Amino acid sequence: MELLLGVFSAFGLSASAGLNAYIPLLVVGVIAHYFPKILTLSQPYDLIANPWILILLGILVIIEMIADKVPAVNHINDLIQTVVRPAAGAIAFAANAKVVTDIHPLLALSAGLLMAGGVHVVKAAAVRPAVTASTAGAGNIPVSIAEDMVSFVASVFAILLPIVMGSILIILLSLVLWWLWQRTDKAQTA
Repeated sequence: MELLLGVFSAFGLSASAGLNAYIPLLVVGVIAHYFPKILTLSQPYDLIANPWILILLGILVIIEMIADKVPAVNHINDLIQTVVRPAAGAIAFAANAKVVTDIHPLLALSAGLLMAGGVHVVKAAAVRPAVTASTAGAGNIPVSIAEDMVSFVASVFAILLPIVMGSILIILLSLVLWWLWQRTDKAQTA
């Protein structure tokens, strides 16, 4: 059961990294630093809980939040984050001590990379362009704020309530697969 909870937690953290690269790392670091009974990180991921790394992550969170709310800069930010978010997702996934001890680190890093990368691609290539086109850019700031809040809540849930986070991810994945199936079914009948 502990392995399953660790996997749910790791997938939740990497999914939230697809929305904001630094929020899940900061949440993991803060919880591991201040509440080691809740989350203990194994080496080398225990560096995330270092106070200097937490300060750096806090600064990076602020920079990304500001950059994502400035018109035109947000598109450049998404381009840069195409590399950063999957890497952060891989680290967030692998940093979960319960998973790393039971799953090969390369597999953990790959799973986190794919999850965060997938969420980022949906955000940057589908959701944000649709919001920009339908609202003439006015909807980007509220959507960005919502993404940051979802990333924070998902990160906290992934650590404190992994079953809830895992259930949410399974439901969302099912909805996406159903939507893709419906879309391909309509394309074949047309």
